[in-house]
Amino acid sequence: MVEPLFKGNVAGAVAGAEIALTGSEGKHAVAVRRMRVGEGIQLTDGLGKRVRGNVSAVEQNSLMIRVTDVIDESEPSAKLTLIQALAKGDRDELAVQAATELGAWQIIPWQAERSISRWDGPKISKGVDRWQVIVAEAAKQSLRVFEPNVQLPVSTKQICELVKDFDLILVLDPTAAAGLGSQDFSAQNIAIVVGPEGGISDHELQFLADAGARRVNLGAPILRTSTAGVAAISVILAKLGYWN
Repeated sequence: MVEPLFKGNVAGAVAGAEIALTGSEGKHAVAVRRMRVGEGIQLTDGLGKRVRGNVSAVEQNSLMIRVTDVIDESEPSAKLTLIQALAKGDRDELAVQAATELGAWQIIPWQAERSISRWDGPKISKGVDRWQVIVAEAAKQSLRVFEPNVQLPVSTKQICELVKDFDLILVLDPTAAAGLGSQDFSAQNIAIVVGPEGGISDHELQFLADAGARRVNLGAPILRTSTAGVAAISVILAKLGYWN
């Protein structure tokens, strides 16, 4: 059985020592996961440290863990950023969740021209916080010890300004001549731009192309905004040999 992963304070953790899992994570471990003494468990700080151990004591809303291993994992050689357009319902949230499970390094919300959902005023911080919670849960579910960071939402103009910060920016566009699978993914810092339900407008596509982004298609099927980024990340990871 794979040990469940929780986020906690692992600073100074060493093999043989005991550390506590408290707060909401400790409560979840006790009340929802029903962890018991002797069971294996993992903790992380979300920044690359993985602590393995066994539950040594269970309190009402916390656990004590006897540490067996402490591992500082290396950052991935290829870092994938999902620039996800805001979408109605939970479609953008589903995209963010799945992208995190697959290994996305960073999430950037995009207020696209055709986005039905709008983040304005107080909705901005509320939306970012909501996505960060989704990311945190998805990271734990997939046993990732690097938790992606959700950035503030950007406009199309700001994406154009971000092009210089990436080795490669790929815009998913069903009308593009080039297919995603034909691209060279030797670059280490890659961003994937996914449009909203109504697609990316023609002038947004032109702005992005003029800024240096590369338009690519995902073949004949037209995918939803909730699945297009997931498909693209999967293709890139396969091409990079992560699943060999």
